[in-house]
This record gives sequence, structure tokens and C-alpha cells, in this order.
Amino acid sequence: MADIDGTTFLTGNNAGFIAELYARFLDDPNAVDASWRRFFSELGDDAAEALAEFRGPSWGQPTPRLIAESPAAQKIDADALRHAAIDSICALNLIRAYRVRGHLEADLDPLGLDKRGPYPELDYRSYGFGESDLDREIFINNLLGRERATLREIVAILRATYCGTIGVEYMHIQVPAERAWIQEKFEKRSRPALAAPLRKQILETLTAAETFERFLDRRYTGTKRFGIEGAESLMPALEAILRRGCELGICEFVIGMPHRGRLNVLANFVGKPFAAIFSEFQGNATQPEHVHGSGDVKYHLGTSGDREVGGQTVHLSLAADPSHLEAVDPVVLGKVRAKQYQRGDGERTQVAGILMHGDAAFAGQGLVAESLELSDLLGFCTGGTIHIIVNNQIGFTTSPSAARSSPYPSDVAKGVQAPIFHVNGDDPEAVVEIARVATEYRQQFKKDVVIDLFCYRRHGHNESDEPAFTQPLMYRAIARHPTTRQIYAGHLVAAGVVDEAEVAAMATRFVAGLEAQFEAAKGYRPNKADWLEGAWAGLEEASDDDRRGDTGVAVDTLREAGRGLVTVPEGFRLNPKIARQLEAKRAALDAGEGIDWATAEALAIATLCAEGTHVRMSGQDTGRGTFSQRHAVLFDQETEERYVPINHVRAGQAPFEIIDSPLSEAGVVGFEYGYSLADPSTLVLWEAQFGDFANGAQVIVDQFLSSGEAKWLRMSGLVMLLPHGYEGQGPEHSSARVERYLQLCAEDNVQVCNLTSAANYFHALRRQIRRNFRKPLVIFTPKSLLRAKEVTSRLDEMGVGTSFHRVIAESDAIAPDDQVRRVVLCSGKVYFDLVKARAATGDERVALTRVEQLYPFPFNTLGKVLQRYRNAEIVWCQEEPQNMGAWNFVDRRIEEVLAGLDVAAKRPRFAGRAEAASPATGLFRRHVEEQTHLVAEALAA
Repeated sequence: MADIDGTTFLTGNNAGFIAELYARFLDDPNAVDASWRRFFSELGDDAAEALAEFRGPSWGQPTPRLIAESPAAQKIDADALRHAAIDSICALNLIRAYRVRGHLEADLDPLGLDKRGPYPELDYRSYGFGESDLDREIFINNLLGRERATLREIVAILRATYCGTIGVEYMHIQVPAERAWIQEKFEKRSRPALAAPLRKQILETLTAAETFERFLDRRYTGTKRFGIEGAESLMPALEAILRRGCELGICEFVIGMPHRGRLNVLANFVGKPFAAIFSEFQGNATQPEHVHGSGDVKYHLGTSGDREVGGQTVHLSLAADPSHLEAVDPVVLGKVRAKQYQRGDGERTQVAGILMHGDAAFAGQGLVAESLELSDLLGFCTGGTIHIIVNNQIGFTTSPSAARSSPYPSDVAKGVQAPIFHVNGDDPEAVVEIARVATEYRQQFKKDVVIDLFCYRRHGHNESDEPAFTQPLMYRAIARHPTTRQIYAGHLVAAGVVDEAEVAAMATRFVAGLEAQFEAAKGYRPNKADWLEGAWAGLEEASDDDRRGDTGVAVDTLREAGRGLVTVPEGFRLNPKIARQLEAKRAALDAGEGIDWATAEALAIATLCAEGTHVRMSGQDTGRGTFSQRHAVLFDQETEERYVPINHVRAGQAPFEIIDSPLSEAGVVGFEYGYSLADPSTLVLWEAQFGDFANGAQVIVDQFLSSGEAKWLRMSGLVMLLPHGYEGQGPEHSSARVERYLQLCAEDNVQVCNLTSAANYFHALRRQIRRNFRKPLVIFTPKSLLRAKEVTSRLDEMGVGTSFHRVIAESDAIAPDDQVRRVVLCSGKVYFDLVKARAATGDERVALTRVEQLYPFPFNTLGKVLQRYRNAEIVWCQEEPQNMGAWNFVDRRIEEVLAGLDVAAKRPRFAGRAEAASPATGLFRRHVEEQTHLVAEALAA
């Protein structure tokens, strides 16, 4: 330090003095003395940030003193002050470099194979210091918990803080309070040794994790289990999150993870009986024999249970997950949001999500980015998710250099400014510390946080794989490397916390318990399924009857709901076009007829809300509606204040959430599916902007929505609204790929509808909630028909005693049934083209029948209709090409119906577009020609 007359020149006041000089320099370099001009010029771009940090926070700054205009005044003790400032500012730049980049030289890889650095910006020599400066005392303005320190002390503190077995990335965060909180946690922390009981507890947890895997390997040698070996520190991390979370008010965790380590988490963390797992290894069913379903492999299954922590009960649920890596992420987020709603947890402090990831998957799977993007959005936020990357430093056989373009798998999380805590998995105490800090951060700031747990995979991708084929050096190192438990046990023995006998006894006791559970597994039989408990209590398996549900609503109630839909607050400045639409709706409601598609939808939702059912709808542009048909959210034209009429139908009603989602399909559909899993009392809807948008969510549809009940006994009532219809708008705006959803249909797993009536749409939505079971519902919604008069319905078609129609028979006056020569079966928009063409020809011997529900296929109802037409041939007409649409699904089913009838026809005939690679033409004239031809073919004599 430079002292003159016993006075320290680099005080807060002088910091202000230097900052003022720098401000003057920025305005006009010639306004300061030449020596200061050289000083500031040499600092370059770092000067502003360094001086601001050096000066300290605004609330702690002294009143700036005025600087005299004369250069002589600026030279007062300038040399001493300048030399001290140079030392301090260089030290501050060094400190900042460690905050930003110190993690790059952290001791993170347990195997010692990740050789990086050295990095010049972390070397004090890069800042003009030499070895002779190491013991010089430097003013650092109360940073690193010190007012001043020698350079040697500064470097030692920085290395210990940022380059030990913990590496911290947080300087990308733009919120100063969050950065300061993390900085405080790490730079000013004293890290005393953990208490002996906690250290023994960590060892017990590691022992349970390692011993369980070894037991499975011994008893079921060669069987796939995707063990946790090499990442055993994941278990004490989870325990630390559980315990610290409980202390901070979390009473429920929803967990998602891949298959690696799942069995250990199921047994040793969530509490699934070991006997149940052993029984599954022996090939026994996971559910009672009377419960239907295909089941799934043991390392995809989920479970739930309660843990007692510090006298409090914490509920844990691990979501079932297919092999598709990160697909479970948004599902877990949706479940968390639903459980928060059920608990009234508006602060989002009571229910939290934990997501575990593989390193290759976190970097490579787009669903990770989609899920992260939901983290701070109003309609999807859950108060922060704790992410744990189980960083094996390898994919299946793919090395990190071929798996990502960034230094860490966690870098994608910087996009949402999540802090990232890297930690060496062979230092379980550091892992526990980081897990606690991550939990505290989540509770403090309600944001996502990432733990990058550096570890390794002791075996290959599975236990029968040979990893040395592709990574010989890594697996040579792994073969020589002791386990985390062995390393930590040796550390505790050396510290006198335990002795060798106690370490051995821990393992012996655990093995004895496993042996007892192994014997019990021989007679283990699950005595019940857990799928209709908790929030699902009172619901049942779907029956085989018509299952109409109680969907009709008293006309007076419909009118009450209708008044709410067309009424806005006094002084609310509507868009004139919207005002005219509301008046038209009011007139239709008063007349009791002309209820269009969007009004029927609004009435279904409004009546459900009035009856106490929470409704949630999301998707791109759902508030207005892609086709400007819905206008569920109104905007004041002067203030842009939002008003949702459905939320003002009746006092005390349940809320309607209408959410414009990000441009994400897989992420949002997964989220809404997860919400529907956790809350069967909420009607959950997702709408695609165009039907083809759902293509991006296909993994959620295939591996969760269509098969979740069969694989995992998990019902869902999610509704997917997919605009569909051929209007000459080209291939990607015509087809919602009807054939894809029908191909997935089996075992009464989903419902697929293509509707032509506003009233039928009303009933389809309400029956989702007004039945005693839940099934996903896919509705191919119209586009050009949204305002068409032909689709409108009367109010009494939604009244008491009315219900959904799977089949709508001929409704016009045509020839007697025995004189009908042809019955044209169809679904959706093409019906109206057929009606128009038939009217033009005047042919009364063609009957038109609409199949409104394609699955479950209406065998009985369709049979009753076709039985009337004993002499008619049967034609299936569709807009889609022959290899698409419903034809390949319905043809054999229609044939089955006809086989049971006393009619002449035995098989249906096809009328539609020829087979094609693309769903539709992009040329409007060709579209019209094709449409005209297929309709004529369907009706031709």
C-alpha cells in the first residue's frame, strides 16, 4: 500500500475520487492530467467495471468531493494514489477473472482425465504482478471477506473458492441480487468440517447405493439394470436436497430422471420396497393380476411414497419415464404446477421439481431447452426446478468432443440465467454442500438451478456392454479407480470419524437386509394398484358401455353463461370489430340458435367453471385464436388491459386459465400432459396453431399420451385440439395427420374425433370431466367452418338430456331407406361439400352419415344406422389421400360392422385423393379440381 503521512490513500473517498477522474476521462481525455490519462488508457475496457466494483455499492459510497479544475489539484499525491490504485484494480480484475472463469481450473474430474488449462487470465502474472509482489498488501474494498490482503492471500482464497472440487458459474446472471447472493455464499463462507453424525450419514448413504448395485449384480448377473456405479454421490445429493428443502418449507418433490440409477433412487430414496424390485427381476408383474396393462421394464417405472424428515412428512413421486431421455422433463414440470394449484401454493414454495439428466442428453436434446424456457413464464412457472446433470463424461459410446460444441453439457442453461454448480462426485461433502446451496437458491429466487455432478460410468451403457471397445483409456482409469464410498470411508477413517470395523459393519448390515428382502420377494405379490388414489380417488376404470356422461346443461344456465361471455366492464374500450362479434353472439344466445363453434366451446368451458371445474387451455395464440375465432381474452384498446369474460360468469366459480404459450410443441404438450396426470379434476386443453404443429410433440404423444395407461397405469384427460381440413392452403396447413393418431389407437387408450357440429363439440369437452374415468381426447377442429352456418347448433341441443353423438345419421328428407342406393360415410369437413354437391344434383337416393368419433370405433351405433339401408352400397369418403386420413383404419372396422348385418353390402369402397407422399397440393386450382373429383366420385351413380 502507498501511505503518505500515515494516511491510507486508497480509501472509499479516494475510490470516489478515482471514479470521478475516470468519468471525466471518458467525457474528455484531455480533462485529466497526462499521468492519469495514461493510467486509464492502459486499463482499457475493464476500467469501468473494475472501478465500479472497487468503489463499492451505491448505498455505501461517500459523497463525491469536487475535483478542482486545475491539473495541479489533480496531482495531489497522485503518484502514490495511482500506484495503489493500479495494484487494487489489477487485483480486482484478477478476482473478477476467477469469478467468471475459475471453474475452468477446478478439480472436477474424479478420473483426472479432463486436462484443461492453464488459463492466463487466472495467473496473477498476467496482471503485471511478479513473485516479489506476493506478500504486498493490497486494498480490495472488503471483497473476499477482506478489507485488504496480500496478493498471496488473494490468490489462495480465489483458488480455494473457485478452483477446488467445486466450480461455480454465475457471472452470466443479469440480476445483481442473485449474483451477490451466490458470491456471498462462496467467497465469504467459512467451510468447517461437517459434524461427525452428518459425515457418517453420508457414508451410510453411499454404502447403501454401492451395496445395492453389487447385490443386484451378484443375484442377477448380466441383467440390465443401468446401475448408478460411478455416480453414487447422486444419492447424498438427493438426501441433502430433501432435508434442506424440508427445512425451507418444501413438503412435496416431483422427480424425473433417466434410467441410469433409477432403481437406486426408487429403493433408497423414494422408498419402493426392495422385495418389489427383486420380484420384478424375477419376471413377476408390477401390478395385481386383475389390472390390465402391458407394463414396462423395471428401470422405466415410477412410484411415490412418503418420507419422514425432521418430524415432518415429505411426499416424493418419481415420474415413469420411457427411454427417450429428456421427454419426462416437461411432464414433471406440469405435475409440479398442478400440485401447486391443488395445495393453493401460489408462492410456489411447497412443491418443487427435481430433474436428473445425463450429460449427453442435457446438451443434445431439444426438450431440455424447451423445458428451461418454460421456467419463468407466467402460465408455466413452477418456482424453479433443481436440475442435476449426472455427468458421466460420455454418451453411450460418444465422447463429449463429438456430443456438444460447448465446454460443459450445462451451458444450455445459461440461456435462462440459471446458476451452474460443477462439483467433483468423489468429494461427497462438496456434493452435499452444493445440493444445499442449490435448494436454498431455488427457494430464495424461485428460479431454475443446475448441479453438474462430474462422475463416471463404471460399466458400459448397461452392464452387459463393453465400453473399452471405444474408450479404452477412460475404462483403464476406471478399472484402477476406487469407488466413491471407498475414498470417502478412507477419508473418515483417517479423520478418526469411524474405524475400519464400523465401515465394514455398515455394508454387512445392509447386505443382511437385502438378503431378507430377496427371500421375501419369492412370495411377493402386489396387492393393489395405486393409480386411483389421492387426487384420483373416486374415479374408475373405463366401462364398455356408451359412456356418455352427464353433459347437458339447463338452458337457463347456458343463457347465464352466455351473458357473462358477451359482457365487459363499464368503460372497457373494445375493439369495434370485437364489439360487433359480441353483439352477434348475444343475438344468437337470445334467439337460442346459430351457436357457432367458438361460442359452443366458450359455453362448455364457462359452464364447467360455473360448476366448480378448473379449466386450463394453452397453445400458440390461444387467447385470440389462430383464426381470430375465440377472443377468450379481450384487450382494452387504450391500455391493453386484459379481460377474460369466462372468469366473470358466476361468483365463486373456478378459474379459467387461457395461456399463450411459447412456440414449443413437445415442451408445452408434455407440460399439459403432466398437469393432467396430477389433477384429474381440471380440464386441460392444448391447441395447435395448425394441426401439423403437433408433429413436433410426437414423442410425447407416442410414449406418454397414447401408452401411459397401458405401461404405467396412469390416466390422462388431456384434450388436444388440432385444426384440420383441406382448403387449398398447402400440405403443412391442411392435415393434422389423422392417420398417425388412429395408428396409435388400441386397448381403449385414447379418443379421436372429427366433429361437424358445435353442439357435439360442446358435449365432447364436457364429457371429459363429467364421466368417472379419464381418457385423452384428440379433436380435429375445423378452420373454414369455424364461422360457417352449417356447423352452428341450437341452444337446446346442449340442454338437459342431450349428449355427444358418435354417429350422426342422415338428417335431410331423402328417399325411403329401402330405395337408398348408396350410403356415404365420412368424417369432418368433407360432409358439407357432399351435402352441397348432392343438393346440386337433386339425387335423393344417397344417404350421408357422419362418423364423429373414429375411436373408440362406434360399432353398435354405426350398425344401427347401416341396418336401415339393406340395399345400399357403402362408400367411405375423405379429403385426405388414400394412404392417409382414416381410410386404412376404418375400412376393416366398417367391414366388421357390415358382416354382422342383414344387408347387401359387405365391404366399403373408397372415394378420396389418390395415394400421395405429401398431404396436400400447394396449388389452389389443383386443390379445387381434386376436391370436386372426390366428391363427385363419392356421389356418382
